[in-house]
Amino acid sequence: MKRLIERIGLNALRGFDPETAHGLALKALALMPGPGPVTSGRLAGRVWGLDLPNPIGIAAGFDKNAVAVRGALRTGAGFLEIGAVTPRPQQGNPRPRLFRLPQDGAVINRFGFNNEGMEVIAARLVAARRTERGIVGVNLGANKDSADRVADFAAVLRKFAGLADFFTINVSSPNTERLRDLQGRAALDQLLADCLAVRDDAAPGSPVLLKISPDLDEQGLEDVAQVCLSRKIDGIVATNTTLARIGLHSAHAGQAGGLSGRPMFTRSTETLRQVHRLTGGAIPLVGVGGVASAEDAYAKIRAGACLVQLYTAMVYDGPSLPARIARGLDALLARDGFACVKDAVGVDA
Repeated sequence: MKRLIERIGLNALRGFDPETAHGLALKALALMPGPGPVTSGRLAGRVWGLDLPNPIGIAAGFDKNAVAVRGALRTGAGFLEIGAVTPRPQQGNPRPRLFRLPQDGAVINRFGFNNEGMEVIAARLVAARRTERGIVGVNLGANKDSADRVADFAAVLRKFAGLADFFTINVSSPNTERLRDLQGRAALDQLLADCLAVRDDAAPGSPVLLKISPDLDEQGLEDVAQVCLSRKIDGIVATNTTLARIGLHSAHAGQAGGLSGRPMFTRSTETLRQVHRLTGGAIPLVGVGGVASAEDAYAKIRAGACLVQLYTAMVYDGPSLPARIARGLDALLARDGFACVKDAVGVDA
């Protein structure tokens, strides 16, 4: 019955433009009751000193402004990442800026870090923390017109010190001009040095992750891996959305922006596999891109991911998807004789 109601709701939302539909979905989710995260002895694990009930998380971009933290943590997911958050409120790019590609199971967005700013979002997270104990990370963004984007990342990190369980430096969104330039070796080294210094001062011990692009070439990936190893970054999120357009069939396939969803799966998983190889498995990885089933999540883990995130598939399959994926993953681990997620990490890499 719950699944039927969910499908009816999804069909109703498709009558609205995608951005309006997402806003309505978040409002509904904020009020939705739920049992909390799915867990088991196989699914539960410890990463970065955090005890996670399962490795399935909701990616940044889903709840940019922390308006549905309670509901998101009750979808069955093991953790949530809010944001991207910038120091000052930001309108982002003009609408329309979000496009469904239903034939492809994909979405294209060119939001441009639209969010209500760190002051409002931090206050909202404080309120959510009064009743919710789940693991919440913050995706760090920079204002489009900022003269010093590195300082912006550091400012947001400092603001959420003590509130967030982990931080993700986002230098890989394709929708903010020249942001991806910060993935270059020298720029990235300085960025990580500055952000880690702020972390050590304001939030000692808090994990700091780096989210990378799937569009990096082999040399770019090698540079990122070496900088992350030398700076002892806590984790790498592989990957953000892509600018590539391969084999798409939907009407909006030619729209500008970052592509996410099913067509991303192979590309992002190969990037994940390469990063696991380049880092020798020394850095915990988060696999993102095209995850729509337990089999997809399991493939990410076997390619080197300790944790997995999803977002776009929930647009098409509803908020119960994280729970269904977690239960399916538990069954796959049991089938193959793995006692825990950690035992399966990187076995195909």
